[in-house]
Amino acid sequence: MTSGLAELRAADGTLVTVLSGDWSLERETPRFEALVAGSESAHGKAVSLTVDATQLGAWDSSLLVFLEQAQVYCDAQQIDLDPSGLPEQVTRLLALSRAVPERATSVNTPDRPSAITRFGASALSTWASIEQTLTFAGQVAIAAAQLPTGKVRMRWRDFWVVVQSNSSGALPIVTLIALLVGVIIAFLGVVVLERFGAGYYSSYLVGFGMLREMGALMTGIIMAGRTGAGFAAELGSMKITEEIDAFVTLGVSPIEHLVLPRMLGILLMMPLLTLYADFVGIMGGMMVALSLLDLSATQFVGGMLMAVTLSDALLGVFKGFVFGLLIGFAGCLKGLQTGNGASAVGRAATSAVVLGITLIILANAVIDWLAALLDI
Repeated sequence: MTSGLAELRAADGTLVTVLSGDWSLERETPRFEALVAGSESAHGKAVSLTVDATQLGAWDSSLLVFLEQAQVYCDAQQIDLDPSGLPEQVTRLLALSRAVPERATSVNTPDRPSAITRFGASALSTWASIEQTLTFAGQVAIAAAQLPTGKVRMRWRDFWVVVQSNSSGALPIVTLIALLVGVIIAFLGVVVLERFGAGYYSSYLVGFGMLREMGALMTGIIMAGRTGAGFAAELGSMKITEEIDAFVTLGVSPIEHLVLPRMLGILLMMPLLTLYADFVGIMGGMMVALSLLDLSATQFVGGMLMAVTLSDALLGVFKGFVFGLLIGFAGCLKGLQTGNGASAVGRAATSAVVLGITLIILANAVIDWLAALLDI
């Protein structure tokens, strides 16, 4: 088998490249630059380049590399390359290689946008996010208002699934956290108040702290990390797999079909979980007080009821209601805003937890401020 050879000839202003032998990557093949350098005097006034492939044997991509070098030379010298003498398959491959031009690359790094440009881009992004949030809130409010009229096609099966997962499914973690919070509050109260001979009043601190603040607050934070992230992950996965787009194509509203059941489910269960957390926390605080102080269970409960009123418990339940609304809102919003990519669902779940906890802390501060103004 003869190795690939190339010879350059000049005739009447035309360069003829004669190809012969078998061209293979496994053997050394000619380079067009070296071929031109060896016969430069013969083609000083050439206006075109043709290829004679009558003696060409088997070939592979090494031939295409040689011809590409010839094309680059012709472009630089402003010479026309005539590929009519090549096999049809080679001609097609050369045309295909030239179909998409190479992407221009620049070694210079782009200039960093000015501070005003960055500020404007950030402002536009913030405004777009606010607009999406308000649009989502309005759609949810409209769907919830139309639910009693029967115009909303809500999946009640999803609603009961959310209720179940946030009732018996959430009890273990809520029990553990509420018990520990009650124990911590009671321990701090006993240690501090005993210095003043007022350890008896630790029951006030446990009851007041759990019913007004810590019961609803800790339950809200737990559910934001558990349920809010779950909502975002579920809806985010559906967004990536284009299930939500399929609902829209079929004329089914994602707000009615997916968001409303989840928000109503967590909205119903959060006040109940708050009451349960209050009870568990008070029991934990009572165990600490009974073990560290000379008190009976009757004295602890009686002392607590002297300071704690029904309005304190109702305020905690109201907070649980608001926190449930915010958890469902944050989880579903971030789920529907999930982008594309493998990590998009994780980012959506993280954003839902961060947004949910932030809204819970903010809402808690606002409710406490309004309660102080109204003397509740």
